[in-house]
Amino acid sequence: MGQGNSKVDSTPVTEALDELNIPYRFFRHPGKVTSLEQAASERGQRPEQIIRSLVFRLAKGSYVMVLVAGPSQISWPGLRAYLGQSRLTMADEAEILSITGYPIGAVSPFGLPKPIRILVDRSVLQEGDVSIGSGERYTTVILKGPDLMRALGTVEVDQFVK
Repeated sequence: MGQGNSKVDSTPVTEALDELNIPYRFFRHPGKVTSLEQAASERGQRPEQIIRSLVFRLAKGSYVMVLVAGPSQISWPGLRAYLGQSRLTMADEAEILSITGYPIGAVSPFGLPKPIRILVDRSVLQEGDVSIGSGERYTTVILKGPDLMRALGTVEVDQFVK
C-alpha cells in the first residue's frame, strides 16, 4: 500500500487509500508550489497527469466534486445541463474547507468528512499514472489511473471539460 507512511506522511487521504488497499506513493514537494506546471515537473509528470478536485455549489446548499485532468477547463453549460441546474458556482475557500476538510490545493475525493457526489471527467481515464490531492498542501499521492478509479468506486463518468 502506501510507501513511506510514517505518521508525518499520514493524511485522511492516505488513511482512506490504505484502508482500501490501494497502492500509491506519497510525494512531498521540496517547497511552495505556485503552478500546475511546477507541480508536474517536480513530480516527474505532465500537467495532464495531475487530477484536480473541483468543488461546485449547487442550488439549496448542496455540492458536487468534479475530477478533471490537468489544465482542462470545465464546460459550464455542459456541467449545468448534466446536473439539471440552471445555476452553479465554484465553492469558495471557506466552503471547500468546510465540505472537504481540506485547504485549496490539497482537495481530494478521499477521506472526506461526509460523502459528496463525485463526477469524473473522461480526461482522467486517459492517464496511466496520476497524482491527486493528499489532504495536505504541497504533497500529493501518485497512483495508477485504474487504481484511482477502483478507489473511487461507483462514480459518474462523462465529458465535463471543453
